Amino acid sequence: MQAKKRYLLVSVGAGLLFLVYLWGLQIGEFQQQQYQYQHFPQYPQYPQYHQQEYQYHHQGQGVYRPQPLPQRSPSRPPRHWPESTELLEPYLEGGEQEEDSPQLHHQHTSPHERRAICDNIYKNKRCRMETCFDFARCQSGFRVYVYPPLRGDQVSDTYHKILSSVKESRFYTSDPSRACLFILAVDTLDRDQLSAQYVQNARSRIQSLPTWNDGRNHLIFNLYSGTWPDYTEDLGFEEHPVRGGGIGHLTLNEAPPSRKYLLVFKGKRYLTGIGSETRNALYHIHNGEDIVLLTTCKHGKDWEKHKDSRCDRDNQEYSKFDYQELLHNSTFCLVPRGRRLGSFRFLEALQAACIPVILSNGWELPFSEVIDWRKAAIVGDERLLLQVPSITRSVGRDRILALRQQTQFLWDAYFSSVAKIVLTTLEVIQDRVDSHVSRNQLLWNSLPGGLYALPQYSTDPAQFPFYYAVLGKSPSQQFTAVIHTVTPLQAQLSPVVKLIIAVAKSKLCAQIVVLWNCDKPLPARSKWPSTSVPLTVIEGQTKLMSSRFFPHDIILTDAVLSLDEDAVLSTNEVEFAFTVWQSFPERIVGYPARSHYWDSARSRWGYTSKWTNDYSMVLTGAAFYHRYYHYLFTHSVPASLLTTVDHMANCEDILMNFLVSAVTKQPPIKVTQKKQYKETMMSQGSKTSQWADPDHFAQRQTCMNTFSHWLGFMPLVHSQMRLDPVLFRDQVSILRKKYRDIERL
Repeated sequence: MQAKKRYLLVSVGAGLLFLVYLWGLQIGEFQQQQYQYQHFPQYPQYPQYHQQEYQYHHQGQGVYRPQPLPQRSPSRPPRHWPESTELLEPYLEGGEQEEDSPQLHHQHTSPHERRAICDNIYKNKRCRMETCFDFARCQSGFRVYVYPPLRGDQVSDTYHKILSSVKESRFYTSDPSRACLFILAVDTLDRDQLSAQYVQNARSRIQSLPTWNDGRNHLIFNLYSGTWPDYTEDLGFEEHPVRGGGIGHLTLNEAPPSRKYLLVFKGKRYLTGIGSETRNALYHIHNGEDIVLLTTCKHGKDWEKHKDSRCDRDNQEYSKFDYQELLHNSTFCLVPRGRRLGSFRFLEALQAACIPVILSNGWELPFSEVIDWRKAAIVGDERLLLQVPSITRSVGRDRILALRQQTQFLWDAYFSSVAKIVLTTLEVIQDRVDSHVSRNQLLWNSLPGGLYALPQYSTDPAQFPFYYAVLGKSPSQQFTAVIHTVTPLQAQLSPVVKLIIAVAKSKLCAQIVVLWNCDKPLPARSKWPSTSVPLTVIEGQTKLMSSRFFPHDIILTDAVLSLDEDAVLSTNEVEFAFTVWQSFPERIVGYPARSHYWDSARSRWGYTSKWTNDYSMVLTGAAFYHRYYHYLFTHSVPASLLTTVDHMANCEDILMNFLVSAVTKQPPIKVTQKKQYKETMMSQGSKTSQWADPDHFAQRQTCMNTFSHWLGFMPLVHSQMRLDPVLFRDQVSILRKKYRDIERL
């Protein structure tokens, strides 16, 4: 009874405050809301729970649907920019909120309805990203600047992960004059004054920054962990790895949906307040067999003072089941409303390939601006809880498999590490800033996902090799040969000349491009052989090893035949490999194969060139791949890795294999057992050959571990498949064989 009186008094007080709020239009919550979206473009315009909503966007756990930007001119002048003195206070000075405090709106009100109310009340007061964001700063490119730490600055492990992810991204710049977006070195994650990681005087420290500019174009990360009065509880984000992340749990040899349980939940039951309505009613649909919905009152310091008649029975049932066992053996996982606006359970369900059943009206799931959650989750209605069993039972086997596969894709693409969450945040903001060059729904919601489909290359999915099959498209019918040359052109019989002649004989060759990365002067045109296809020689300005994968505009065909100057290939070998590549345009297809292995004695990855049936790399000294990988290699690989490759003049082929396997999750394709390739390379043991360098192999061992550390996992996949020409070894007439000379190699 006392609780009801307290809630009634609070409600009446809130109503009076709201009347004053409308009267003067000066109450800080509205200013806070406007400041929230204006200074932090990832914010939605929600009238309540500002800090919590922000938290779950960045953790990938909650409600987040920013409004799409209308078309705008970058030169459009911003509207009135509010002063930040008062507006920063709610975010930087912390605050307390009683966990059972009444909501400003009914919990079943949708975000769309709440935004409509705000639009009507404050239609002349809004400051949105399209009106207050300084787009002029981004005209030279989307670059992100991280402030250097101030004296005495200490950041939490989680914030350190975030800053490291930004600095290692393709967006990072150390020059603030080139930046479109700014990120603070001051740790703003935990703004609860009772927390041990609360940073004092954050507001004054931030405002003193020379480029603060009232917060314009600044991105602030904040995690609102715990609820009053206990702020010690977190959402598991601290344990999230920086990069890589845990793999999903859907295996190829499993026959979905052959899981023991249909629907499961195991969590806290709130007797009153936010989150209590649904959780208190779960026992109505729990049957203890295929639907296992367990709750416990046993949480908090004084739970026994408030327990009801069901608590003891619920607690006893709760202890009988293991949460992980339920999670990994159920087709559906219930994700009901909790105290906060999100739950780490949602991410756990994604990773476990347990289809989330969302029961929290008004939630907008993480990155829902770009992610189509209908393909991975079931969104129910809290008011129709009793219908949930029949809804889940009605989902067919085919759709269950599709939903579970999509949970694995989304988990791996966007949520499995801090780096992926941070990069997805930056990519979404970039798509808003460069709205004329942004990814569509297919690029975001299909393998390999938005982080690997760079819209600056193309906004047309048909231009990316991994969408050919989905769109029913085939690659172009010709290829461009790109020959990397580092030694002088000594005679007409030099290996590179022989290679050019052999490749040019192919009717499938559109052109030959020679990358002259030799320190000697470029030979005269008369020194090069005459060919029936265009021959272009490009002199590298920097002579760097990574430049062999630069996306030159002259390359117009989908297929690139990457060749070392001393590669030995016949015309038939080239054409056969190209024919194979046309069936696997998203992969590397070629001849020289290598493999990786785990060296348990040294606890590191190893590299081997032994000729076995097993391989995980096809070296780019004689291989086909799609020209998009030139763009991805140049623009997505961190500059530090490219510098490492250039310094050693080695490992660029390994790095390309790492990149392509990370995108496709598949091994390359080897064609024919090209033993002559190895024998020829070994016989060329001249001083100029890299194979004669004793440090060459040791460097490649080091590269394996450097590259896997960058990704946070080992992307290479072993394979034993080798594709040979049809009738390759059959005892039939030689005239019936299309690639006759391959048999004699």
